[in-house]
Amino acid sequence: MNIQGFQKMTLLDYPGKVACTVFTGGCNLRCPFCHNAELVLDPFEYKSIENEVIEYLNKRKGLIDGVCVTGGEPLLQKDIVSFINQVRELGYKIKLDTNGTFPDKLKSIIESGLVDYIAMDIKNSVENYDLAVGCKVNKEKITESIKLIKSSSTDHEFRTTAVKGIHTIPDFEKMAQLVGKNEKYYIQMFVDSGNLIGKGVSAFSEEEMKNILIAAKQYADLTELRGI
Repeated sequence: MNIQGFQKMTLLDYPGKVACTVFTGGCNLRCPFCHNAELVLDPFEYKSIENEVIEYLNKRKGLIDGVCVTGGEPLLQKDIVSFINQVRELGYKIKLDTNGTFPDKLKSIIESGLVDYIAMDIKNSVENYDLAVGCKVNKEKITESIKLIKSSSTDHEFRTTAVKGIHTIPDFEKMAQLVGKNEKYYIQMFVDSGNLIGKGVSAFSEEEMKNILIAAKQYADLTELRGI
C-alpha cells in the first residue's frame, strides 16, 4: 500500500468522527486545480509509511473513531482491500474518497461492506469532464459510480470543488441533476494551495458561490456550500 502521508487527527474529513486521514500516492487524473500535486505526479518520491500508520492507529484505539482513505486515488492501490481490512480489525470506521473512475472496484468494496462512508468527487458536467480532469476519461464509468453509490445503503456524499476557469453555472445545474434529490451534495470553495498541477484557475467570489448554490438546489435539494 503506497501511503505517502497522513494527518494524525482531523474533525473535518470524516463527518461526525474524529479521524486520521491517510493519503495514498498516485492518481489517474490530472485536475489542474488539484492541491496534492506531489501525490499525483511523484507518487513514489518517498517510501510508503504504511507501517507507521498502522502503528499509530494501534496506539490511538478509543481516541480516534475513523480513518479517511484519500489520495491521489485510493482505488489505484492493488492492496487497498488488505489495508482496509487491517484498519477495520483495529476497530475503526472507514471513509473512502474516490474520483469514481473504478466502478467495478467500488462495487466490490461496497458489496463486501468494507467501508462505512463514501465521498465521491464529481469533477464537472459530463460534456466538460475532460476539461476538469486534465485528460480523457470514460464518462460512463463516472455515471455508473454515481448510480452505484446512490443505490447503496452505505452512507455517502457527492462533492465538487468550484473553480473559475473550469466551471459555469450550467455545469453545476447538470452535476446537480446527476446527484438528484435527497442526496448530500457539497460544492466546495477552491483554495490555491500554491502546489497545483495546473495554472490559470482561481476561486469564485462568495457571491458567485451563492448563485451557484441557488442553481444547483433546483435539482439537488440538499446541496450545501463548504469553505465559505
